[in-house]
Amino acid sequence: MGDASERQETQAEKLDRNWNDMLQELRVVQTGVQLLSGFLLTLPFTDRFKEIDVWQQRLYLTLVLVAGLAVGVTLTPIGVHRRVFGQHVKDRVVQAGHVFLQVVIGLLAVIIVGISTLIFSLVLGWPEAIVVAVVATAVLVALLVVVPLGVARGNVRP
Repeated sequence: MGDASERQETQAEKLDRNWNDMLQELRVVQTGVQLLSGFLLTLPFTDRFKEIDVWQQRLYLTLVLVAGLAVGVTLTPIGVHRRVFGQHVKDRVVQAGHVFLQVVIGLLAVIIVGISTLIFSLVLGWPEAIVVAVVATAVLVALLVVVPLGVARGNVRP
């Protein structure tokens, strides 16, 4: 891929392209947030939920709060765009959207680790759940932090 000069696009065209790219990414993230949040909201209505210990309850309730926050953060770039529509500040909207998208990806990672931990604690027990939490965290940090940094620096080839 080339840089912007190879594209021969104006700054406005570049901002439009970046905004559209970000909207596509938000659509993908939004689906994940909705699925995981929906899964969490069904758990209290299962028979097994009555058997969970106090730490599983706390983990569950924390995950519900994080999922709610993730939904809100996912919607924020759209809310910002709606609020400032027509004010010719797309550069700031794109910049803010970029930050919110990174935050929601982090929140999704927390939800994924938390749900995995909760499920393993219920099915196998806490020792296994802690191992899963550590491994899942390491894998997600590698995938969501290390790999993108490596690609950005040009050290990792696809």
